[in-house]
Amino acid sequence: MSPSQLSLKLSHKLMPFAAAALLCLPGAASANSETVKIGVSGPLSGANAFAGKDNENGVRLALEELNAKPIKVAGKTLKFELVSEDDQGDPRAGVSVAQKLADARVRFVLGPYNSGVAIPASRIYNEAGMLMSTVGTNPDVTKNGYNNVFRIIASDTQIGASMASYAARELKIKRIGVIDDRTAFGKGIADEFIKQAKKSGMAVASREFTTDKATDFSAILTSLKAKKVDAIFFGGYAPQGAPMTRQMKQLGLNVRLLGGDTLCSPEMAKLGGAAVGANVLCAQGGAMLDKKTAGAAFQARYKARFKQAADVYAPAFYDQMMFIAETMRKTNSLDPSVVGVALHASSYKGVAGTYAYDAKGNMRQSPVTIYTFKNGAPVALASY
Repeated sequence: MSPSQLSLKLSHKLMPFAAAALLCLPGAASANSETVKIGVSGPLSGANAFAGKDNENGVRLALEELNAKPIKVAGKTLKFELVSEDDQGDPRAGVSVAQKLADARVRFVLGPYNSGVAIPASRIYNEAGMLMSTVGTNPDVTKNGYNNVFRIIASDTQIGASMASYAARELKIKRIGVIDDRTAFGKGIADEFIKQAKKSGMAVASREFTTDKATDFSAILTSLKAKKVDAIFFGGYAPQGAPMTRQMKQLGLNVRLLGGDTLCSPEMAKLGGAAVGANVLCAQGGAMLDKKTAGAAFQARYKARFKQAADVYAPAFYDQMMFIAETMRKTNSLDPSVVGVALHASSYKGVAGTYAYDAKGNMRQSPVTIYTFKNGAPVALASY
């Protein structure tokens, strides 16, 4: 047998193996299907891991439902694949995660959770032509002019102002102390709260500072007690807010603790125990979920799937993923720039409300709900 005949014979024998190997390649399982990677960036470790996992679960539930009833784009059935990365709630780690997702050719990312991560990471996503949907509430998140950055909830301007208005009008607070944890989120929401508090006639007795790693707030609280404040507003996260409430009780500082969306979490009651109840109030973007038919049904599906109740932003992540998928179908495109333009020009009714974005990527209208705590869970009081 000549060398050429031998080579031809071997190639015929190897063809089935080559075909099998080709089928194992991503997106090559079928000419009629296409795998679409969806990235999630959030804190999956550390103090805020509960929130990162909840956000991831919101996306996961959406993808499982989309894969169960698949949609077609450009004649191909889409199969969505979750690619979740731990950004640790840290700006430097968040930038590394953004680059990793860009290198993996992920084109749609849900997250980050923290404003301080979202602001620097958005530059990487923008340069890579990716679409980012975040719950980072600091106004600076959407101020860089990136066309494909979307804030899928109310901003600090809306949340902080609503909490201040409620405190002045309904709680009749006259004199308040403010604490912020110096993160982009904590500073941003404290700034907005103070602006509206002053407009509403409240006196800001003092503004104190801590960190998002602190556990002892006794010196700050003792100082605020001496200033005879009627309430305290905390710009920060539940892992600090919960021990803060316990220490307030221990010091005999029997005033309300107010905060933003990050305190509207079962984690607050879990960590704070009996110290967290009607004395804690928080403001969160979105309408009262349990008052909506679709919201109650979502909560039931989430609990059945993950064996626990949804936390603060799982509904928003779920809704935005569904909005993106529906926009892919309508535009017949998987190009983030095409999908992004269409997101700006359309709206979507989700389980937590209606999503529509202005030119900067902010929600055109986003109701804010005030919550307190009862029996270890957030309970809605009013929506604005």
